[in-house]
Amino acid sequence: MAALRSFPPSAAKSEVSSVPFLGARALFSLNGKVALVTGGGTGIGSFLAKAFVENGAKVFIASRKMSNLTATADALNAIVPNSCQAISGDVSSKSGCDALAVELKKQTDRLDILVNNSGFAYGGVGIDNVPEQGWDRTFYLNVKALFYLTVALLPLLEKGKTDTNTASVINISSVYSFFPSAFQPTVPGGGATWSYGPSKAAAAQLTKMMAASLMKRHVTVNAILPGYVATPMTKHAPGDILSKAHPSGRMSSAVDMAGIAVLYASPAGAHITGTLTVVDGGMTLQQPDAAGKDVGDSFRPKRDANGTPKL
Repeated sequence: MAALRSFPPSAAKSEVSSVPFLGARALFSLNGKVALVTGGGTGIGSFLAKAFVENGAKVFIASRKMSNLTATADALNAIVPNSCQAISGDVSSKSGCDALAVELKKQTDRLDILVNNSGFAYGGVGIDNVPEQGWDRTFYLNVKALFYLTVALLPLLEKGKTDTNTASVINISSVYSFFPSAFQPTVPGGGATWSYGPSKAAAAQLTKMMAASLMKRHVTVNAILPGYVATPMTKHAPGDILSKAHPSGRMSSAVDMAGIAVLYASPAGAHITGTLTVVDGGMTLQQPDAAGKDVGDSFRPKRDANGTPKL
């Protein structure tokens, strides 16, 4: 067997010697960060709040329903004492966004992470039966709230930030921002959600527009586009139809959602902005019939011989 050659020490210095520590505990740490998660009492919002708390952040969760907020805050504080605080807030109007910002400023003088998660989906029974108030409320919560709350909190988000220590705004959009189906079995009252997809498309575009403007102020803006996530919202769907819509055979979980959010919010995401990350287990990579036929057909309204939807 040939002897191994030995080489004398090099006089050159490798560039990696000047690179900071790149271990996961440094790249993805949220130690000392302060976060606000709207809609943080249930579903995706509660998943992200838990991820932030367990990675070192102080988290404020906000929504209209204090009972949900209190239950989630109590559960998170049992895991990490004094890590989560509930704030009542309604972001369905500009005045509500401003009021929430005022209340948060009473609790903290800075903000590192903002998750715009509160949302709404209005279900009708067909294209010819979609009340106007459904469109209005959907766009108020899914689009306008993202803008007005972020703007109201900019002074806190900008404070103390640098090009390597950025604030992170995370908007929750949806694969329905580009998936061309109005029918969702997750929505009570009927699966025809004509306003939902356009509102989430607007949220995705708004994410890019705000990212282009705010990076110079050391604020990143990104969006997560989930497919179907195992939350109370998906309980309205019949059987295992949603799991079957994914080639993975399951819906997205808390782990799937938390991973990308922690990336965006951590030092690892400091130079990532304007991105739209799909988290759907490949559902929207399939042919439309494979992902949507069963899901859509199960909730398309039945019609009589004249074509009128049966209510």
